Amino acid sequence: MVLEVADLRAADGGGEAFESTIRHGLDAVLSTSRGFVGYQLRRSVESPDRYLLMIEWASVEDHTVGFRESAAYEQWSAIVRPVFRGAPNVEHFALRASSTSER
Repeated sequence: MVLEVADLRAADGGGEAFESTIRHGLDAVLSTSRGFVGYQLRRSVESPDRYLLMIEWASVEDHTVGFRESAAYEQWSAIVRPVFRGAPNVEHFALRASSTSER
């Protein structure tokens, strides 16, 4: 498995409207993508307009090819792009150690 980490900034400072829009996009579009495992959305305590969206994929290709080259990516972007301030910074991470077992 691979973890996609997207560092997001909310266009209007964050809050319930931003979070609701992101959850809608995730649940309506992204969660149906091949290789999608699950997600977490976390809000910064110190910078309330900053969020980390962490999405687990079966493989990096499921995200970079399977999802990003699909019609679902355009649907996702249409939903969430208006609430982003700038483009998110996205990287992929592989688990190397954990205090909990990997799913």
